[in-house]
Amino acid sequence: MSENTPPIKVVVAKPGLDGHDRGAKVVARALRDAGMEVVYTGIFQTPESILRAVIQEDAAVLGLSSLSGAHMEYAVDLCRMLRENDREDVLFLVGGTIPDDDAAHLKSVGVSEVFGPGARTGDIIAYIEERVRAAAA
Repeated sequence: MSENTPPIKVVVAKPGLDGHDRGAKVVARALRDAGMEVVYTGIFQTPESILRAVIQEDAAVLGLSSLSGAHMEYAVDLCRMLRENDREDVLFLVGGTIPDDDAAHLKSVGVSEVFGPGARTGDIIAYIEERVRAAAA
């Protein structure tokens, strides 16, 4: 990105009772190190608090990290809430232990991409940069 281009703003969130946030923190740091502006909401967030952060920060990207198995409920709710708040333009990524069938369903309801265990941070960064740049063009 050029000097005149503002950094990509990303909200990284951990929904529900999932307190395992090491992966989310690793991804958040990698995105920051790649020049993105990252807002990490912390653990135990509700869909409403996550949506509020996306809107308040005017984020281009939402990264939802889930290891608890509750990814379907939270991600589907957030897809609906983003639509209801005219924020369908937000690139919505889900990461964590997501079975392939669930990943396919999440993509069908509005999640942009799903990154499972072992996903390389470089691949996540490249995905975000490519999609945000294409959306801005």
